[in-house]
Amino acid sequence: MMESKTSKVSIVGAGAVGSTLAYAGLMRGFARTVALYDINKAKVEAEALDLAQGIQFMPEATVLGSNEVEVVEGSDVVVITAGAKQQPGQSRMELAGATISLMDKVLPPLLKAAPDAIYILVTNPVDVVTFAALKKSGMDPAQMFGSGTALDTSRLRHQIAHECDVAVGNVHAYIAGEHGDSEVALWSSATIGGQLLTEWTGRDGEIVMTPEARERIHHDVMRSAYTIIEGKGATNYAVGAAGARIVEAVLGDQRRIMPVSTLIDYPGVGEVCMSLPAVIGRNGIEHHASVPMDDAERAGLEASARSIRETAEKFGVA
Repeated sequence: MMESKTSKVSIVGAGAVGSTLAYAGLMRGFARTVALYDINKAKVEAEALDLAQGIQFMPEATVLGSNEVEVVEGSDVVVITAGAKQQPGQSRMELAGATISLMDKVLPPLLKAAPDAIYILVTNPVDVVTFAALKKSGMDPAQMFGSGTALDTSRLRHQIAHECDVAVGNVHAYIAGEHGDSEVALWSSATIGGQLLTEWTGRDGEIVMTPEARERIHHDVMRSAYTIIEGKGATNYAVGAAGARIVEAVLGDQRRIMPVSTLIDYPGVGEVCMSLPAVIGRNGIEHHASVPMDDAERAGLEASARSIRETAEKFGVA
C-alpha cells in the first residue's frame, strides 16, 4: 500500500527571506503543505494569502500563515529565517547577540510543536547562531544545521561560469568556513567539466582563472551581500532559492552535496559550527565529503574556525 503521508515545511519569519524561500519552494513543489509562522499576525496572514492565491500556477499545495506556534505542528522541516534586523552602524557581533536572544525565545516552543523535524537555520550570523541553537536545544547536530556557505558557493560558481563562459552546472567549486569575511574558496579542488579549474583555458588557449582572477572573484563573492544591501536593502532571491534547495535535498532524500554549517570538533580549535561540503538527505546531515585542500586553504579554514569560536565564546555559547 502506498504511504499517504504528505510533506510539510514550516518557515519561521515572514520577512523578505522567509516569504521568498516559501515562494521559491512552492514554485518547485517542495512540499504539500507550507506554513509561515511570524509574530506579526497581519504580515504573516497577508504573505500566506498572497502565496496561496498563486497556487493555480504552481504545483498543488496548501499554504498556512499564523502568529500561533501550533501552525508548525507535524512539520518535516522547519526553516528559521527570523533574526534581529541589522540596524545602520550595527556590527555583526551586536547582531549575533540579538539573534541568539531571539533563538532563546523562539526555539523551545518550536521544538515542542515539531520535535521530529529537521531544523535549518537561515539567519545571520549563521554559524554562531546555529552553534548557540544546538548547544541550547541539545538537538542532534545531524538534524539541526545552518544554510552556511551554500549561497556563497552559488555566488562563486556564478562568477566562475561567467568568467569561463560555461554553464554554471558544469562548475564544481566550494566556499567553506564561516559565512562571512573569513570564508575560504577551495580553489585547489575546483573543476569545470572534470578539468581542474586552474588549468581551464579559454578559446584563445590562455589560462582563464589566473591567481589575479581568482582573487578578484573571491573578493566579489564576499562583497556581494553588501553590494545588494546597499542597492535594495536586503538579499532575498538567491538566499531564498538556496534555502529551498536545501529543504528539497532533505525531503527528497537527494544525497545532494552542499556546504552547510554543521557542528564539528575542529583540531586545535574545539567545537564550532562552520561550512564544509556535506551529504544532505532525509535524516539531515548524512556525512561530510572529504574535499582535498592545499596548505593555504587549510590555514584559512583554521582561521575561520577560530573566528567563529571566539565570537561564540564572547556570547557564552561555546
